[in-house]
Amino acid sequence: MPGRPAADCKRAAAMSGGIRWSRRAVLGSALLLAAGCAPRRRPGRELEFWSLELSPKFDTYITSVIAAWEALHPGIKVRWTDLPWGSVERKLLAAVFARTAPDVVNLNPLFAANLASKGGLLALDPLLPPGAGDTFLPRIWQAGRIEGEQIGIPWYLTARITLANNDLLRRAGYSAPPRRWQEVPAFAEAVKRRTGRYALFVTAVPDDSAELLESLVQMGVTLQDQRRRAAFNSPAGRRAFAFWTDLYRRGLLPREVVSQGYRRAVELYQSGELATLASGAEFLRSIQTNAPQIAAETEPHPPLTGPKDRANVAMMNLAVPRQSAFPEEALSFALFLTNATNQARFAEEARVLPSASGALAKIEQGLRQPALGDAQEELVRRARLQSLETLEMAEVLVPASPGVKRLQAILYRQLQRAMLGQSSSDEALAAAEREWNSYAVGRWP
Repeated sequence: MPGRPAADCKRAAAMSGGIRWSRRAVLGSALLLAAGCAPRRRPGRELEFWSLELSPKFDTYITSVIAAWEALHPGIKVRWTDLPWGSVERKLLAAVFARTAPDVVNLNPLFAANLASKGGLLALDPLLPPGAGDTFLPRIWQAGRIEGEQIGIPWYLTARITLANNDLLRRAGYSAPPRRWQEVPAFAEAVKRRTGRYALFVTAVPDDSAELLESLVQMGVTLQDQRRRAAFNSPAGRRAFAFWTDLYRRGLLPREVVSQGYRRAVELYQSGELATLASGAEFLRSIQTNAPQIAAETEPHPPLTGPKDRANVAMMNLAVPRQSAFPEEALSFALFLTNATNQARFAEEARVLPSASGALAKIEQGLRQPALGDAQEELVRRARLQSLETLEMAEVLVPASPGVKRLQAILYRQLQRAMLGQSSSDEALAAAEREWNSYAVGRWP
């Protein structure tokens, strides 16, 4: 609370260093501190900006944008820190405890939603200039709203496509991978029978990729009702749970999907053990570097969807922690970093898609021109163009909402039990319903 004595904050922070807290307890305590303790002001006027895995590859770009913004705001400096993907949550919570949270932080929507729901992020609406959202793709801007408040500024996007190994497809008797989930079982069986390989890898590890959760939505599953109670134990939900359980029990998915995350899918694809990989176009660069023979057999295709052709787009955003001592300047920097000019530059360098409409139009214009004389560049161009065209039917299939990571973990754990034969798929889904509702009743009475 605004009037909480500083001693209380210091005492809470000290406790956090002397007790082995559970992750859930740490998150809750950290966010209480975020809402109630004043930020520690750094010397002078300095903004701290945290990004995710952009250094050293994009050092020149980021530092040039920072320098351009600083030139427009004399007397204010930006200190940039780049973090590994796996450490940002832990480091941000530690910074909240120490009252040294950054002013601008690059977050994925799910962690941003959890922080925002407990008061850790600033609602930006009162500070946004009129029409700020008009420069962004409407559905993407809307995805940055949590419970009616804008808490994220969209940055860059990845529209998932299917990368397919043409050699394995031909040997399995296919000219292209399936477009609908309902076609996957027959495809997976053909790949396994005729090549000894696997058709796809979709992880069921609770804290990893949301691809499996998104597939449930594509299959027609409604995850929650308006009161945040479970809505997934439905005919569509039972069919979806049975779909994944059956694929695994028939040996048509790698055994590791219950124990290893998306990185294992990448490893298997690059070693020629997977016929397809759901990925962003930017990943082709890694395949070309790490597995040039596989890259030579790779072709981009539209993503798997459900009957309504709903594809998924992943977004990264910029948020302003509530502790920021300079919220207006922090928002100014976030909007500058995500304006159309800067987004177009970054999208071209990183081979991603921009969230600003003007930048997207510029990127599309370039992608319509073939990369003559360079087979590798032409493959990347086609993949990026496929990703851009997919964006037209793409949406954030699992919107960022409070507790959504817990919901994913509950569903994945119960699905693992069904896959491993510890329960039937219907029993697992019913158990997930009970577990989620027990949590939801306590949090949203």
